[in-house]
Amino acid sequence: MDILKSITVWFVGITLLVVFLPITFIIWLLVLPFDRNRSVVHWIQIYLSIIISYLIPIWKIKIEGRNKAIHGTTYVIISNHQSILDILLINCLRLRFKWISKIENNKVPVLGWYLKMADYITVDRGDKESKEMMLLESYKCLQKGISLMIFPEGTRSVDRQIGFFKRGAFQLAISADKPILPVLIDGTGGILPKHGLIIGGWHKIIIRVLDPVTPGSFGTNDPDKLAIKFQNMMISELDKLRNETGTR
Repeated sequence: MDILKSITVWFVGITLLVVFLPITFIIWLLVLPFDRNRSVVHWIQIYLSIIISYLIPIWKIKIEGRNKAIHGTTYVIISNHQSILDILLINCLRLRFKWISKIENNKVPVLGWYLKMADYITVDRGDKESKEMMLLESYKCLQKGISLMIFPEGTRSVDRQIGFFKRGAFQLAISADKPILPVLIDGTGGILPKHGLIIGGWHKIIIRVLDPVTPGSFGTNDPDKLAIKFQNMMISELDKLRNETGTR
C-alpha cells in the first residue's frame, strides 16, 4: 500500500512541476529585464508549492504564527530540517525570501531549473571559496531588504531531532544587523525520512513560526555562541510542541 501511495504522490508532484515549468519559463523570460530580484518566479514557486501540498491528501498541514513575520521586515529565517518535504511546506508560509541551497540541488532535473530561474543562492559545502561567496551574496541580499531562508543544520535529521547548528546563518544576522525568524516544522520526517523514497502513513504536519529575535536580543556577537543559543532554544520549543500535540 505504501509503495502504491508513494508512486501516486511522486507522480502527482513531478507532473505538476513539469507542467508548470514551461509556463514559469515564459514568465521568467518576459519579466527578466524588470524583475532583478526574481521575485515573480519566487512567488510562482510559492503558490505551486501550496497547490502540491494541499492537493495531496495524505497529510494535514497546520500553520501557526505566520503573522509574527512582519511585512516589510528583512529576516534571516531558520528552520529545523527533517525531510526534503520541508522545502515544499515552508514555502506554504508565503513569505518573500531567497533560499540558500546546496549546489547539488541545481543539478536535479526540473527542480534545479526552478532554482536557477528564481536565482536562489547556492553553496558547495566542501569548497571554502564557495562558502565565502555564498556569505557575500547573502549579505548583499539582506542589505537590499530580501530575507534569506536557511537550514542551519545543513542537512536532514535522521531521527527527527534537531542537530548541530552551523554558524553561517548567525554570522549573517550579526554582520547585516538583521533579526532572526525561527521556524519549527514537525511531522515531515515520519512521512519521508532522509535517504527514503517511500511515503509513510498519514501524518499531521505542524509549521510553527516562533517570535523573531532582534539583534539587540542576541546577547553575543559570536556566531558560534549564537548558533548554540538558537539550537538549544529550538530543541526546547520542539519538545514543547510535541508535548502539546502528544507526538514523539
